[in-house]
Amino acid sequence: MELITDAEVKSAYQVLKKSVTHTPLQYDRYLSEKYKATILLKREDLQKVRSFKLRGAYYAIKQLPPEQLVNGVVCASAGNHAQGVAYTSHEMDIPAVIFMPTTTPHQKISQVEFFGGKKVTIKLVGDTFDASAKAAKEFAVKQEMAFIDPFNDPNIIAGQGTLALEMMEDAKKEGLQPNFILTAIGGGGLISGVAAYVKNISPATTIIGVEPKGAPSMQAAFENGGPIALKQIDKFVDGAAVKEVGTITYFHAKNYLDRLIMVDEGVICSTILELYTKQAIVAEPAGALSVAALEVLKDEIEGKTVICVVSGGNNDISRMAEIEERSLVYEGLQHYFVVNFPQRPGALKEFVSEVLGPTDDITRFEYTKKVNRGTGPVVLGVLLKQSGDLAALLTRLAEFDAAFINLQKEPSLYSLLV
Repeated sequence: MELITDAEVKSAYQVLKKSVTHTPLQYDRYLSEKYKATILLKREDLQKVRSFKLRGAYYAIKQLPPEQLVNGVVCASAGNHAQGVAYTSHEMDIPAVIFMPTTTPHQKISQVEFFGGKKVTIKLVGDTFDASAKAAKEFAVKQEMAFIDPFNDPNIIAGQGTLALEMMEDAKKEGLQPNFILTAIGGGGLISGVAAYVKNISPATTIIGVEPKGAPSMQAAFENGGPIALKQIDKFVDGAAVKEVGTITYFHAKNYLDRLIMVDEGVICSTILELYTKQAIVAEPAGALSVAALEVLKDEIEGKTVICVVSGGNNDISRMAEIEERSLVYEGLQHYFVVNFPQRPGALKEFVSEVLGPTDDITRFEYTKKVNRGTGPVVLGVLLKQSGDLAALLTRLAEFDAAFINLQKEPSLYSLLV
């Protein structure tokens, strides 16, 4: 197996430069001051399809001989790769059949329909990317159509690497030499392309791949000595929720990457909200991964120049309530309990007066009255003003109900009741 190098990335750039947007490399004052470093954002959320995926999809399809394109192309994607294929099929006037997991946010499905127009047929199959991809590959063979892999393909890798060419040239124009480059990992196509270009022109730059804690498929591959399927994944970071990385992307990551790190989904949620409120940047969960990693690396990057690839901005607005919820839970402000309330008048008033702190707020209250019982269970949500108030609240809760349940310590119950 041969490694993609800067030469292949440069060739891909010549093909793509008139078809994709040269996205900006922006200095971020807020993040730079927060982390006492020079933080630059590669804004792939401003790409034509609001994601870097257009680069690899367009280049891979462009490399196919005309006779292979007669029947069109097939792909499987959680959203962004699908949009890249859809956009390309419309531009090149070829049919495309796109398989997407049934769990894909509606916003991404509608965007695929928009970019592809009448050239695209969407098939929702399977609950995960992997199930959808299996169906897509079988369909491609049966219909004799070209399958456009979302990451495990040399042309995909070379195409994704073109964003690194742009950002390194832009950094050079500003007289900046990046010490660190942080890039999200799903299947590994983006990190492979970025690292292939950067490591061949700037070996001293540290390349760090960032995975969500709930789907560390590249970390699992490193530990296993090759790609291996995770038994289960948290699908929240849908753009990076891949059970198994590719053999080609693993090979590139193993040869080019300096380090892998994992970031908790709660940190990612806090980062999404911070990017929106502080910088007016709409980032999807996978797009915020690299910026979220700054919190993990804050002691190491002080005084350094860091580029974070904001890989996509296809965030469904309907998910913001869940994002805020996960952020509050991670920051120790939102808590959930099961509390037994006495079945008598005045019990709630007593709880509010004697158990809740002066700045605590009830965000959820679900009471089930039990016939012929002295108490009834309540699923209770409490929002704290500051995380340090928790210890005192737990003490008062124990005095009110010695058998109360802290749902954060009971994952199975939490998933059922919250």
